[in-house]
Amino acid sequence: MTFDKLIIVTRQTRLNESLKRYNTKSQVKFFIESRGQSFADYELENDNYDRARDLILKSVPGDLRYQVIDRSFLPNFIFGPHDLVLTLGQDGLVVNTAKYLDGQPVLAVNPDPARFDGVLLPFQLADVAQALEQTLDPDANNRLGTREISMGRVDLNDGQHLLAFNDFFIGANSHISARYTINFGAASERHSSSGVIVSTPAGSTGWLSSLYNMARGIQQFQGDPAAWDGQPLEWDQRRLVFVVREPFQSKWSGASLVAGQIEAEKKLIIESHMPEKGVIFSDGIESDYLEFNSGSQATIGLARQVTRLLVPAGWHKPTPGEQPPVPARPPKKAPETGLKRKSSPPVRKRRK
Repeated sequence: MTFDKLIIVTRQTRLNESLKRYNTKSQVKFFIESRGQSFADYELENDNYDRARDLILKSVPGDLRYQVIDRSFLPNFIFGPHDLVLTLGQDGLVVNTAKYLDGQPVLAVNPDPARFDGVLLPFQLADVAQALEQTLDPDANNRLGTREISMGRVDLNDGQHLLAFNDFFIGANSHISARYTINFGAASERHSSSGVIVSTPAGSTGWLSSLYNMARGIQQFQGDPAAWDGQPLEWDQRRLVFVVREPFQSKWSGASLVAGQIEAEKKLIIESHMPEKGVIFSDGIESDYLEFNSGSQATIGLARQVTRLLVPAGWHKPTPGEQPPVPARPPKKAPETGLKRKSSPPVRKRRK
């Protein structure tokens, strides 16, 4: 495949975001240190990120067109079918970007391995130049591999839709019960619960694993150890898993249809009975949501799109917490010794 352009997706550091709010670095420093946090850590993160971005730009071949965009522009940016996408940030940036792609490969770079686990970040800064060469050269013998990652999709009966890289939340936007009817296969049940989580394979190590941990702990507390171990799904598996959170059983609501796997052409259908505050959002981004109030019907299944993550030969998916190699930082410039003489100001002649 030949590529027309390289799209480099960046993000704001904590220091950049704070400067938007407080305007000056001194104000940011005062605010952070007044709360007992380290401003030096904010500066270090920002310096590392700026250094990484500069290195990425220097690694781009001279004959390749490129464009740098901040992740805040992703909802309105149109990717071309022959774009190569490079993300520079933590795992969440890959998640944010993937939902706006349609088959374009992603080269995910970890800008700060000492700070980010990099489960979705196969490349270090030192690898970028070679990785670009391997990707762009159609005759290269050691072309990069691709890991496909399944995604989820929800469609509402008003025509709106939303994609998920990790998971969907369907429920109320506050600490009140979500009321709905859930339909899966031949089964149907009315629920009053804390909402429904639908997880993708990539998300099975996140929110879904927390639900598994809770269920296992309750079973152990009751003296009935779980027979399952809740192993995460492989990224390329074509299935989703749904779990109902805290279902309440009453005359109106049941608690039997609380979990299941969505495979192939199967669909999970949920009808809202909430007059207000019903929402659907994906990947923890509550600000990008679909309203899910009375009269709305959501159909959840596997998305046609898959994320194509570029990986080097022999790469394995690290586990969260696994310590990646830390690149050596460039040595600091030694301070100059001795005093510099100040130049004398020019002598002005007095007028007579």
